Amino acid sequence: MNIGYIGLGIMGKPCVLNLLKAGHQVTVWARRRESAEPLLAAGARWADSPAALTSAVDVLITNLPDTPDVEAVLSDEAGVFGALKAGQIVADMSTISPIGARRIAAKLAEKGVKFLDCPVSGGEIGAINATLTFMVGGDAAALETITPALEAMGKSITRVGDSGAGQVAKACNQIAVGVTVMAVAEVMKLARACDVDLAAVRAALMGGFAQSRVLDVHGQRMIDDAFPAGFKATLHLKDMNIVLDTARELGIRLPESERMTELIRELIDQGDGDLDSSAIARLIWAKN
Repeated sequence: MNIGYIGLGIMGKPCVLNLLKAGHQVTVWARRRESAEPLLAAGARWADSPAALTSAVDVLITNLPDTPDVEAVLSDEAGVFGALKAGQIVADMSTISPIGARRIAAKLAEKGVKFLDCPVSGGEIGAINATLTFMVGGDAAALETITPALEAMGKSITRVGDSGAGQVAKACNQIAVGVTVMAVAEVMKLARACDVDLAAVRAALMGGFAQSRVLDVHGQRMIDDAFPAGFKATLHLKDMNIVLDTARELGIRLPESERMTELIRELIDQGDGDLDSSAIARLIWAKN
């Protein structure tokens, strides 16, 4: 498959490497060519501009920080948008607003281009190991076309629904992870207050209905009181702002999401934004 990739950050670079390993032809562009050098050494092709990249590929994948970044790149008349051709597919692996994803899909449809919102779960390790989970919104036939590319980067691909549905699923994922982190932090707080061994409590819960990936990974981090960045608090805050903005637009409240967002913001305000977001456990332990 002839693929273009824009967004060569901590997720993008390993994803491109996995696409190359799977035999796909990949063309990349970045603001600084030097950031792409390891990929070029591995066989990727270089494009001198987003327009040149778009003109050279059948499928364009973007992996960018936030909704405005994706909209800016994909709507640029002198760049990607101006170079798009009917029949191309654009797949966005960023975590953005569901409403923003629908706006982008509608704009690209003007050119006969299919847009898939394909946010992922699994973090940097998942990107490196090609074990990402894809939550996809958009045209089913377009997804079938690019499935071999997604399979080169991940282990689970689920079409949730039409445009924006993948981003809805990702927003739900971020709620579930964050609220479960709060629950596990309270588990550790109670166990510690009762002078019970935290590791033993975690082991017992992992054998029952309370077991979860959050209890497994973040529970151990809480026992160690060490929170190296797997998913930085700053990024989780960005995602939770998307959750709450979407809820406000829909006229609903998500109280636990609001509480979690405040904890993450407090963590960042005290200078710990580069820690894993599960470090909110320290704030929960410190509160009465």
